[in-house]
Amino acid sequence: MDRRDELISSGLALAAELDLGIVLQRIIDLAAELTEASYGALGVLGPDGAIREFVTSGIDPEQRKAIGHEPSGRGILGLLIKEPRPIRIARIAEHPASAGFPPHHPRMTSFLGAPVTARGQVFGNIYLTDKKGHQTFDEADEQALVVLAAQAGTAVENARLYEEARTRQRWLEAVREIGEAILSRAHPDEALQIVTERAAELVGADTALVSVPDGPGQLRVAYAHGTNASKLLGMTFPTEGSIAGDVVRTRLAAVVANAATDERAYGPLVAAGGFGPVVIVPLSARGRAFGTLSAANLLGGRTFDDQQVALLSTFADQAAVALEYARAQQEVERLAVLEDRERIAKELHDGVIQALFAVGMGLEAAAMMAGDEELSARLEGGVNELDRVIRDLRNYIFGLRPGILADRELDKALRALGEEFQSRSGVLTIVDVDEEIAAALASIAADVVQLTREALSNVGRHAEAATCRVSLRHHDHIAVLEVDDDGRGFDPDTTRRGDGLTNLEDRAEALGGKTSIGSGPAQGTTVRIELPL
Repeated sequence: MDRRDELISSGLALAAELDLGIVLQRIIDLAAELTEASYGALGVLGPDGAIREFVTSGIDPEQRKAIGHEPSGRGILGLLIKEPRPIRIARIAEHPASAGFPPHHPRMTSFLGAPVTARGQVFGNIYLTDKKGHQTFDEADEQALVVLAAQAGTAVENARLYEEARTRQRWLEAVREIGEAILSRAHPDEALQIVTERAAELVGADTALVSVPDGPGQLRVAYAHGTNASKLLGMTFPTEGSIAGDVVRTRLAAVVANAATDERAYGPLVAAGGFGPVVIVPLSARGRAFGTLSAANLLGGRTFDDQQVALLSTFADQAAVALEYARAQQEVERLAVLEDRERIAKELHDGVIQALFAVGMGLEAAAMMAGDEELSARLEGGVNELDRVIRDLRNYIFGLRPGILADRELDKALRALGEEFQSRSGVLTIVDVDEEIAAALASIAADVVQLTREALSNVGRHAEAATCRVSLRHHDHIAVLEVDDDGRGFDPDTTRRGDGLTNLEDRAEALGGKTSIGSGPAQGTTVRIELPL
């Protein structure tokens, strides 16, 4: 077969393949076969003009591993990058641009190179060395390589178009899957985990992460998929001075070639993930960025191109929709609970309290008519107990009705509650509230008020205290509600607990918090409730 027939055959062989990875390997194998080169390589260039992928022929995997890192594009390779035209060199070592060979690299003498152009831009370069049985490559070899490079450019273009079509199809399938998860009212964790997994797959990343706020100035890895995902899940890192923080602040994507050497990258997170190239895009809702979606490759891996950044930004939009939908669902559920509370409160007020009040009036009349002091005293005692029950019911109604917080912030509601308790019980009550934390707990304000009321109710009934203090503050990314008194206290190990403390613990646990009670005889009592922010 002559050279022309070989070129026709090579063109047909390249046109028959659409997988880009296979096309690249076939290009360099055909180039080496066509020119009888001992060694061949195809260097794929990145957006910055540096070699980002190196496909070889004539070198086995053990040799490549011994050579080490991929070439950066110095020496003769860099010459072809700077001057994208065919180059033929008789002796590499004698050329002014030669930079020598790294350890364990085969010694090479003659050289032939040509650029591969796709879409009007240089996609990469073909490098061939050491023509078999000859000292140098000739002009016919150079002309044949130029023709093959043109065929390679067309094959690369076709493979890229095919890859883009496949990516678009996978993207549409992923968007449909995420949309179905959101609209089916699946748990938001499910939708966001799908976002993370599909983002990693579509941009070819080793790892993908979704990070969300975790207290003031902190982000937390809430979802992770891929290499080292289990190590990364739950890790927190600061927004101030970090790449993710810049992305949240500017709402602009950030592409990092090597996070391991970037001073803005959070070291523990990068080390745990083994990250090299990273791209981070913002999660935004209602015009405000609140978190990030990140994709990363391991150290030494490929950097991310503009198309992959655009894909990741699309998935960030999907993640933001899932989070916003989850927030809306929680709000709907909260409103439903509040409506149910209002209904229960109305029924208690209009039915139960009026009925108890009527019973109390009947008992009072009976006491007046009894004519027996002991019987009258017992009836009066029953009336007083009914009054106490009515007061408790009114307190519960006050907590059930959402209207108590409709026109006041949580801090004002707690202060009003303290004033009410002090006037009713005679216990001096001091309220100390961090307004920033009160604002952060706005979504569960009614629950916080009810927890405080329950704790104060125990003080009023059992403590025999002179003073009481209510505080709401911040400690280690959690909200801490404390109600302490200087009363008679009790021994938690020997004293039987009433329903009040049990109800308080159950309510705190339902909010994702926990309760601890500290007390001792003549030492007062402290009820401490920790709630997640």
